[in-house]
Amino acid sequence: MKYSILGNSDLSISKIGLGTMTFGEQNSEAEGHQQINYALSKGVNFIDTAEMYSVPARPETQGRTEEIIGSWIKKHKNLRDDIVLATKATGPNEYFDYIRSGPSYTAKQLKEALHGSLRRLHTGYIDLYQLHWPERKTNFFGKLGYTHESDDVGNELHEVLQTLSSFVKQGKVLHIGLSNETPWGLMKFLELAKTYNLEKVVSIQNPYNFLNRTFEVGLAEISMREKVGLLAYSPLAFGMLTGKYDNGKTPENSRLTLFPKMKRYTNEYINEAAQAYNNLASEFNLTPAQFSLAFVNSREFVASNIIGATTMEQLKENIESIDITLPEEALKKIEELHDRFTYPAP
Repeated sequence: MKYSILGNSDLSISKIGLGTMTFGEQNSEAEGHQQINYALSKGVNFIDTAEMYSVPARPETQGRTEEIIGSWIKKHKNLRDDIVLATKATGPNEYFDYIRSGPSYTAKQLKEALHGSLRRLHTGYIDLYQLHWPERKTNFFGKLGYTHESDDVGNELHEVLQTLSSFVKQGKVLHIGLSNETPWGLMKFLELAKTYNLEKVVSIQNPYNFLNRTFEVGLAEISMREKVGLLAYSPLAFGMLTGKYDNGKTPENSRLTLFPKMKRYTNEYINEAAQAYNNLASEFNLTPAQFSLAFVNSREFVASNIIGATTMEQLKENIESIDITLPEEALKKIEELHDRFTYPAP
């Protein structure tokens, strides 16, 4: 395994991170524990979750992913300090009223969110605590274009950062991060930290894959210059970059077959782009998944590549991508495809 220092922190995290949003929905508790054990045996030490998981989100399974990780931690208390555990507070969305009454980032709501996660995870501290998405109205979750609706950015970001910083002072959180954030949002949090001597965010968890390289516009430079590592999620674009959906296939028990409403990576243009990248993988005798993951692993701004799997075979294949170095010819052809399919799935 390879490791990165996360941002300006002292956290050494594995370049492959274990994503867990399937725990409690597509994966049982026993399967989740099996995945954690195997990942750790291969040097993976970074585990990412969120209070709203499992996915797709619904009241019946909210918090179940954290509970499954928590039951593993309860059984392996001696290993708690060996893992870097990350979770996220749910942002405002009327759909998630069942999590908290009108989720937001007020001090009261964030305190409630954090304590709920600590309880479910059976731990006294979170290594990396993240805001799942911005509270203000901006472009994220598949939106490229920006429409300015108002100057209202929700609760004052300064107050939000003060609250997160207080968690660090209390020892309940070691470091803080953002997720699904824009260049403006990231720079604003960095500016506030410097101005008011508050905690600096050390990470940003945004999508990054062949079909969505929007992070490279603006955020990649900030990531490098300000030392804020990218925790890349959806590196396989909901499985589109594994080849299993090529030629219109709908494999039984696959995510997009089970949950057809998850359409972020499904349309004719996306299908064409995904198949082009998957075909390119075969030219270099690699599986589409390993080809895609090896590219993400190679990006200097990526601190950890958050993989997800529903089977042990998938998990093994994904973790093994860390040993693959793409040749220059492959990187050249990837850029040629990127020129053709620039942002098929923002």
